Amino acid sequence: MALMNRRILLPSIVGGVLVVGAAAGGFVLLHQREAARDDRAANTAATSFARAWTARKLDDPIATYAGSSPKQVAASFRTTTGPLGAVPVKVTVADVHRTGETGNARLHVSWQVGKGRTWAYDETVGLKKTGQTWGVVADGKTSLWHPKLPAGTALSFEHTWGKRGDILDRNGQPLLTTGTVYDIGLDPSRATAQAATEVEKLTHEAPGSLVTALAKAKAAKSSQVIDVITYRESDFAPIKARLDALPGVVHPTRDQPLAESRTFAQPLLGSYGMVGAERIQASNGRFAVGDRAGLTGIQGAYDSVLGGTPGISIRVGGATGEELYDVPAKDGTSVTMTLDPKVQRAAEAALTGSKAVPSALVAVNVRTGELVAVANSAGQSIDSALRGQYAPGSTLKVATTYALLKGGLTPTTPVNCPPKVTVEGTTMQNYEGEKFGTVPFATDFAKSCNTAFIGLGVSRLGNDDLHRAATELGIGAGWAKNLGVPAFDGDIPPASGATERATTAFGQGKTLVSPAALAVMSGSVARGSYIPPTLVKSPAPEGADHTPKPLDAKATAQLQQLMRLVVTSGTGTKVKDAPGGPVYGKTGTAEFGTKKPFKTRAWFTGWQGDIAFAVLVEEGKSGGDVAAPLARTFLAGLR
Repeated sequence: MALMNRRILLPSIVGGVLVVGAAAGGFVLLHQREAARDDRAANTAATSFARAWTARKLDDPIATYAGSSPKQVAASFRTTTGPLGAVPVKVTVADVHRTGETGNARLHVSWQVGKGRTWAYDETVGLKKTGQTWGVVADGKTSLWHPKLPAGTALSFEHTWGKRGDILDRNGQPLLTTGTVYDIGLDPSRATAQAATEVEKLTHEAPGSLVTALAKAKAAKSSQVIDVITYRESDFAPIKARLDALPGVVHPTRDQPLAESRTFAQPLLGSYGMVGAERIQASNGRFAVGDRAGLTGIQGAYDSVLGGTPGISIRVGGATGEELYDVPAKDGTSVTMTLDPKVQRAAEAALTGSKAVPSALVAVNVRTGELVAVANSAGQSIDSALRGQYAPGSTLKVATTYALLKGGLTPTTPVNCPPKVTVEGTTMQNYEGEKFGTVPFATDFAKSCNTAFIGLGVSRLGNDDLHRAATELGIGAGWAKNLGVPAFDGDIPPASGATERATTAFGQGKTLVSPAALAVMSGSVARGSYIPPTLVKSPAPEGADHTPKPLDAKATAQLQQLMRLVVTSGTGTKVKDAPGGPVYGKTGTAEFGTKKPFKTRAWFTGWQGDIAFAVLVEEGKSGGDVAAPLARTFLAGLR
């Protein structure tokens, strides 16, 4: 019986051994699975943190932390890396090591701190399992953001700039030189409402604007100086004593590029000042808070050339902290323009004759097509000379005449000039109801008879003819995109029928030009070919083609004679006695607005010798009465 029991037990014992072995194997397998899960979870925690850092969203739900809340980690990130600005950053996981419920991850961090400049380093962060969740250790004892950065210490980021390039005239002389300016401001901790009111008066700020700004700053207990205006020495000196007598008024000095006067070549040369937050964010690391740069005009368009490449210094803490990254600044290079200071001064002096009415004058070198003057009357903030869009009025009759002459019309062809004419139910008339009867076309051109051009436009021109003629002369020819700064080269669209052919023929309807476009047109007639204009010689704008495109020789020669007739016996006689030789031109009076009687703009365009030009006065009786005298003053100023 005992033997039988023994036989029965032996298999049991063996079976028991087998059960124990299976249990051990199951334990090992379970342990391996748990280890694999922990490995994956640790990797996930590191990868999620890297992604959240790259996205600059450290409180993103995908990221988990041990020791701090996501909100606290995000705040630490903003405080520590805030001085770098919103530059792109990419963080990837290089490797992860885990031992039990702790581990670490080595991250590769790459900041794009400037165009073509990368600050890269490896940062190791701790990993920890809390309950069933793995997270990045954020206990406040060590920094998460750089291996040499103590916890709670911010990075310092400094931009340094080299020598700024010059803006040079056509002769290689600086149009801007470095000068001292005064940044007038109000210190909220000391300034009073009465002082703010006085500053408004002295600096011609809007009444109440500084008082309101000061009240808001005081309510917010802000210590930041309220910027008011920047003055050069000549503007600051007369009011210095009165400013100094006011509490809380500050005027620290600094250097910046300045033209020979406050109004010289403004707004073409543009402004230089503090870079705003929006531009900093869009600059891909080029700008940082506190930087100054070209903002508008040539200074803005060519700031990357003039300003060079900023130097970058990243340190632990302040300026004396350990240096983590350093790249020296690269000096800017000069920009050479086609402007002639003498011609520019003459243009600006002439425009003072328009007094409070905005005006503009553009001059072109006939031989080269270069813009030698781009002038706007004092006080204009927009470069109307290049960018303005206005109906050309009768100045467009130059293009209309070119199309007609190419089509077989001659200066002696008889053309009727009645006081008014009706086309498809629309009645149009001459300036002040003039009429000349049937006279040679040369008389119609010289006297600027609208009705003669309306009749010719309807009877002799196709819908596309004037569009093509204007383009041949340079209006709407596409040169604006290659000028280097924003400009408008005009738009003379094809007509859709007889009425539009009529209104287009004398520069109304849908026709639009800038003063620059008309100056280019006159330059084309003067030389007998169209040359796309140049404003910036170096660095030359991409895609610019200045190859002359010949015009119809016979039509151009006849047109030149007709434009001379305008000055000798037509609507432009007020420039007849201008010193310097024969003047060729065309007056223009363009209606605008909606109230009747319509307001009018005054134009005169033409050339003398090697200078072609266009003058606009934004509101005036007629081109011959208002714009032509300014043209004469301009030409006299060149002598």
